[in-house]
Amino acid sequence: MSSTPVALVTGANKGIGFAIVRALCKHFTGDVYLTARDPGRGQAAVIKLQEEGLNPLFHQLDITDLQSIRTLRDFLKEKYGGLNVLVNNAGIAFKVADTTPFAIQAEVTMRTNFFATRDVCTELLPLIKPHGRVVNVSSMASGSALARCSQDLQQKFRSDTITEEELVKLMTKFVEDTRNGVHEKEGWPNTAYGVSKIGVTVLSRIQARMLNKERKADRILLNACCPGWVRTDMAGPNATKSPDEGAETPVYLALLAPDADGPHEQFVSEKKVQEW
Repeated sequence: MSSTPVALVTGANKGIGFAIVRALCKHFTGDVYLTARDPGRGQAAVIKLQEEGLNPLFHQLDITDLQSIRTLRDFLKEKYGGLNVLVNNAGIAFKVADTTPFAIQAEVTMRTNFFATRDVCTELLPLIKPHGRVVNVSSMASGSALARCSQDLQQKFRSDTITEEELVKLMTKFVEDTRNGVHEKEGWPNTAYGVSKIGVTVLSRIQARMLNKERKADRILLNACCPGWVRTDMAGPNATKSPDEGAETPVYLALLAPDADGPHEQFVSEKKVQEW
């Protein structure tokens, strides 16, 4: 078993994920895994970074496939005895002009951005080693979507005592409400992406509290972050940041010094803790 530290980034064959891998290859002492759903695209991304003189490793991961997550989990356990840095970056967004019915957009977006990310955490968080770092890439859209929720929903999502089970019920309810055409009446905003990222931010807060309770002495730091508006396939060519600039905050959180005691349980943008 290797004692080499190991970092892993999901959804990393392009965009912000790819840029996060590039930065970790330069600044993280250890093995860095670029993961992607499609092995061909993942390997091509690895070759591109090798041409820059960097040495990422590749492992297949489709976050929507539980078997794929567990295969990766077993590989990490066997080869490294755990994981030091996890960056949950994989996610999707429908284009504004997309004509797919909103209920289907809601279901698909929620399945990937919230439920699949949660599955990765369920399987991989127990592997995080002492002084490990976990970064869940959320979005400023989670903050703006939260502001457009009913007061009742806002209160629930801001609660310091909400449980994972309660959050799952709320995310499921959003999808059901869109299916029944009542989501606005029920206090939800008209954005599937924004609500899915509320889920990611709140899930992060819940997970961090759990780590405080169960593994306080391990000093693991877990945060959600917003990379900003980044020029990617997802956000389009008019966005203000390059992918490398978008990677800055996630990488800052992934590389917090071993003796750091924060940020933890926070929503971070431009390397600054934001109010949730």
